[in-house]
Amino acid sequence: MTRRDEFAEFVTGRSGALHRAAYLMVGDQALAQDLVQETLVKTYAAWPRLRDKGNAEAYCRKAITTTAISWFRRKSWSHERTTEVLPAGRTSGHDDAVTQSQWLWDGLQQLPPRQRAAIVLRYYEDLTEVQTADAMGCAVGTVKSQVSAGIAKLREHLGDDADLLPLPDLVVNR
Repeated sequence: MTRRDEFAEFVTGRSGALHRAAYLMVGDQALAQDLVQETLVKTYAAWPRLRDKGNAEAYCRKAITTTAISWFRRKSWSHERTTEVLPAGRTSGHDDAVTQSQWLWDGLQQLPPRQRAAIVLRYYEDLTEVQTADAMGCAVGTVKSQVSAGIAKLREHLGDDADLLPLPDLVVNR
């Protein structure tokens, strides 16, 4: 199998998961597509150097994370949303899954990039602390502090409504 064939097989098998992770990091479909595209270009360039092709997904996750954080730092894109896509006010029916997801989504989008990345990698991608640290290019202790600070901000954002949402105990319990 040629390098191109190996890479095409990898992209076909993992692009959906990579796009989901990118979307959770940047909060915009078009930006997530750009982020995945940039990541795949970097991965293809590094493909010959990847000794274990099984690590290609970890390499991509790290590239997604570092590139997204870099974009936030450079402010090469705007995080503002037009008023047509702003979420509506909270409804009294807390059983509405869409509304609940929107509240959590809004909270996630308000987090600083590194906190958001840590939470996305730990709880949406279900990585261990060590894997998350590797993807973020930092120490395990940094992952722990970023996750802790991010969860505290999510609790603050959700307020008393956190108890009404189907969230992991780590977000709801204070």
